[in-house]
Amino acid sequence: MSELYPDESAQPPLAWPAYRSTRLRAPSRPLTVMPHSRTELTGPVLGDGRVGELDHDLTRQHAGEPLGERIVVHGRLLDGDGRPVPHSLVEVWQANSAGRYPHDGDQHPAPHDPNFTGVGRCLTDADGHYRFVTVKPGAYPWRNHDNAWRPAHIHFSLFGRAFTQRLITQMYFPGDPLFYQDPIYNSVPEGARERMVSAFDLSETVPEWALAYRFDLVLGGAGAVFEDTSVFEEDE
Repeated sequence: MSELYPDESAQPPLAWPAYRSTRLRAPSRPLTVMPHSRTELTGPVLGDGRVGELDHDLTRQHAGEPLGERIVVHGRLLDGDGRPVPHSLVEVWQANSAGRYPHDGDQHPAPHDPNFTGVGRCLTDADGHYRFVTVKPGAYPWRNHDNAWRPAHIHFSLFGRAFTQRLITQMYFPGDPLFYQDPIYNSVPEGARERMVSAFDLSETVPEWALAYRFDLVLGGAGAVFEDTSVFEEDE
């Protein structure tokens, strides 16, 4: 156990040779924890006024409806002891239903969707619940290795009292046939991988409109698997 990783056995290594990007961005020098400033100690600075009415509903942010299978993604944000984390900012971003992101760096020859930006945010309620409405993202090629495809996934970003207190993880969908060849998924120790996979939730589906998936996020202990963003390489 360590300060950086409450459940060290669950976290992926910072450098994972099969995931080519880590060869360039994984730290090669000792890490240092960034000290908290007055901003982190005296927050919160993230409140209701920073979240728009439709920020949680990615299907209603444009003039028309996006293409694809509508889904509800919901769950709870909990601390390591299972207590709800209320009024916390949760952000998501994802590819569209064809597996394409709306930025210039994505040149995958799949169609853009003018009615889908692929980003959303919300605040957890008093009991730690969050809820997004979106479309199921498509898989996409990413040139990490021969014939490499990323499984369908949604990125999650969680904030504490300030933007410098941030944790990032990914949510996958159950039964995806691409798990076996995805080095990001497989960089996580085998016993912890299922923590990144959502569960189909019939009770939260909207009849004749949208399926639903549950994805709980647990901070610390036997919780979610996060990419740590609180540490940086020391200056020489």
